[in-house]
Amino acid sequence: WTESRSTGNRLGAYTEHYNSEIEYFFKKQVLCGPESSDSREVLSEGHHEFLFVFQLPNGGISTSFEGKYGNVRYWLKAEVEKPWGFNHKTKKAFTVISPIDINRREYLIPVENSIEKSLCCLCCTSGPIHLYARTDRTGYCPGESISITAEFENHSRRAIIPHATLYQSQTFLASGKSRCRRFKFTIVTGLAIQPRRTANWDSQLLKIPAVSPSIVNCSLIKVEYAVRITLQIPLIAYNLSVYLPIVVGTVPLRAHNSQYRNPLMRPSEARITFYPPVPSYSALELDETGYCPDIGDDEDGDIIGDTRFTPMYAYVHNYSPALPPPAYSEYVRHGHIRVGPDGVTDRASGEKSRGLHLMDR
Repeated sequence: WTESRSTGNRLGAYTEHYNSEIEYFFKKQVLCGPESSDSREVLSEGHHEFLFVFQLPNGGISTSFEGKYGNVRYWLKAEVEKPWGFNHKTKKAFTVISPIDINRREYLIPVENSIEKSLCCLCCTSGPIHLYARTDRTGYCPGESISITAEFENHSRRAIIPHATLYQSQTFLASGKSRCRRFKFTIVTGLAIQPRRTANWDSQLLKIPAVSPSIVNCSLIKVEYAVRITLQIPLIAYNLSVYLPIVVGTVPLRAHNSQYRNPLMRPSEARITFYPPVPSYSALELDETGYCPDIGDDEDGDIIGDTRFTPMYAYVHNYSPALPPPAYSEYVRHGHIRVGPDGVTDRASGEKSRGLHLMDR
């Protein structure tokens, strides 16, 4: 990217260029004929096929990514040498996904944050506004939903409106400088909370669309995600917000790792499909979707075929969120038991017992 710099004198400004590059690997195979250019093998007229295999490194490489100021790309380039003529060349990109297994222990820990603020208007100070929010875990996959628990206390004189937003942050690093971009993907808006009232979210779901996984193992490009819980305060210059950083992974949550299991819900078979990334709200507004870039460059020269490419990312289908158990005094709607402080009451007979009876219907 470029930035304008002032010289501080009459000469005006100049443009500073920032760029950096890392090559993860480079492998080459000769598919026909000797490697020496002194002798050549002539292909006869007709159709020819040559099989080849490249083994990718086991680690140390990042997920494919296309951004405005940088990219992580992997491609195959084939070339046929033609004596006394221009060589024929073609180039095709492919998607590489660096695995992030959200079933690891560090990704199953909830993320929580809180904030409190008192509003001031001229000489008057109203009661505080308190916000507490928590996710059910740290790691998710596209197609899954973030379960948000939040508590809102409004002791002010104004009505406030809660929002939950999924943000993506892209950071590009080069020559000791950085350039950042932030996009929002999913927004959930709650009901207004009237003055001197409280409210809460109990497992409010925020869907994750088909997005790039988090990129944390690249020294030039980072992709990070966070859920922002905001209390919008009308007629006030600022809002109350907390950020809950999460990780978007590639291996979906297995059923046995769910903290809570709903015994009345059959576990669904999660199916993974690969999709191109969806445009963010910001990209749609700016008409900068850019999800089909051209991977050709000046070094390639004339390339045969289409060189446009879009990375494909994993998306979980048939995802069923793990629901928390019913409250201690709530009815189990699909059974015939009531759980209370004094034990369990069978609604058919009215008899009580101190144990918990689970009846499969």
